[in-house]
Amino acid sequence: MTADYETFSLGDVALQSGRTLRGAQLAYKTYGRLSEAGDNVVLMPTFYTGTHTRNESYFGEGRAIDPARHFIVSINMFGNGLSTSPSNAHRAQRGPNFPKVTLYDNVACQHRLLTRLFGIERLALVTGWSMAGCQTYQWAAQYPDMVEAILPFCASAKTSPHNYVFLEGVKAALKADCAFEDGAYTEPPLKGLRAFARVYCGWAYSQAFFREGLYKRLGFATFEDLLADWEKDHETWDANDLLAMLWAWQHGDISANPRYCGDIDKALGAIKARAILMPSTTDLYFPPEDNEIEADKMPDAECRPFKSDFGHCAASGNNDPGFKTAFDQAAGELLAR
Repeated sequence: MTADYETFSLGDVALQSGRTLRGAQLAYKTYGRLSEAGDNVVLMPTFYTGTHTRNESYFGEGRAIDPARHFIVSINMFGNGLSTSPSNAHRAQRGPNFPKVTLYDNVACQHRLLTRLFGIERLALVTGWSMAGCQTYQWAAQYPDMVEAILPFCASAKTSPHNYVFLEGVKAALKADCAFEDGAYTEPPLKGLRAFARVYCGWAYSQAFFREGLYKRLGFATFEDLLADWEKDHETWDANDLLAMLWAWQHGDISANPRYCGDIDKALGAIKARAILMPSTTDLYFPPEDNEIEADKMPDAECRPFKSDFGHCAASGNNDPGFKTAFDQAAGELLAR
């Protein structure tokens, strides 16, 4: 089967941890054409358990982000099974031997791809959901002179303690499977993957989502059917890939680098990009209150919560049809400015 993406070879990459990611590659896909002025670039990183394919729901013909007008670059993050990950890394770094890769490392490598492969110097917009949104903040702080506008949705600039603890729960469920073998498994730890999915599902939606039976709008007769669907989906993922991305999520912090030395206020204040922060009002991972705090510390930012009972998954696919309209409105405003 022919892959629907390209790969960019980075060679050996020096990581924040001091280790080296050997023979690193980024998988990416582009849509549209780069303008002669190079001023129409929209960057979309990928999110947890997502690839470039799932980013395609955020743009299209006649929409605010449109391949007819924009050069859209969708780059897969390390650990997602397409870009270099525990499941496909250099033999010496596969599985539990995969080095820790931060969002800073991801963005530095994405920067190399954009500048060296395409000669891109400006980004009209960086946007993304969940972990892709976290990378959106990272881009704005890491390369403030390059990014003109950002639209992170259901995300944060720094992973909160509560978010970190939630991730400890799903991680523990996965690793409790004796077949996991501390990451050195020879067969997929299916019981652990299913447990991971069940814990994860409860956090992905809101209390109102389950109370009002909104899973029926997604085609599930009962919430047990929804849980079974999450199990089926997560059985296809490599456990070490999930854990590699989870670690990066837990340690997400745009100030965790020599430029800002852990000063999150300084990092937020250094963002020059025009910003619309769009949380879901019922997101249990990234609550709106966190984004409101961030917006107050950014020079040109608006926090624009999207009201929904679909929790974190309000922005996933077409779960809540109203999100598409709200997203296009915000993206259109940022691109028009």
